[in-house]
Amino acid sequence: MTTLLCLGDSITDCGRILQDPPLGNGYVKQLWDQLSPLSADLQIINKGMDGFTVSRLLQHVDSYLALKPHIITILIGINDIGLMMNTNRTAAQREQMMQAFARDYDQLLDELHSPQRQIILMEPFIFPWPARYRLWIPYVRQMSSLIRKTALMRQLPYILLQDELNQAALRYDPDQITTDGIHLTDAGHQLIAEKLRNIILYKRLG
Repeated sequence: MTTLLCLGDSITDCGRILQDPPLGNGYVKQLWDQLSPLSADLQIINKGMDGFTVSRLLQHVDSYLALKPHIITILIGINDIGLMMNTNRTAAQREQMMQAFARDYDQLLDELHSPQRQIILMEPFIFPWPARYRLWIPYVRQMSSLIRKTALMRQLPYILLQDELNQAALRYDPDQITTDGIHLTDAGHQLIAEKLRNIILYKRLG
């Protein structure tokens, strides 16, 4: 049995706690729908949690390891940026928080690392609608750069999402991809699910 564990915030959670257990109604459920017909020995566990930051993931790392996952996906960071932007922090304080994020992210990967375990990282994202979120985009870019460096150093897959999701919103209509500038519609979740599916299948068959 191969266990795939999905970690993240509300974008991963997507109703799995209160409305649609156990996989939620977002990209994790869509990933199951795409992969389960191809593999009888696959188990997917969604441990996304609404409101989580990287430090909260780190606090729960022992419970994640107890599940003995073979593959872990991580989509985290936008709540960390929300704390920077919505709490009247100075530019210097925001930079300190960004560096603390990078340290916690790196420690999380240290804790989760195993030679027998595949870890897939994903880029946090924001949409420029409502307009106030445009101020967040430079911080998403900075955070993405920090994660990318970590991914390269550790030779881990890193799925870029910011530009592709924003381009899809422009191509179709923002309301077709995002519900509020942070969370996704079914079509937005589908984009993530397809990217994950392709990497997982490539790694398992390669």
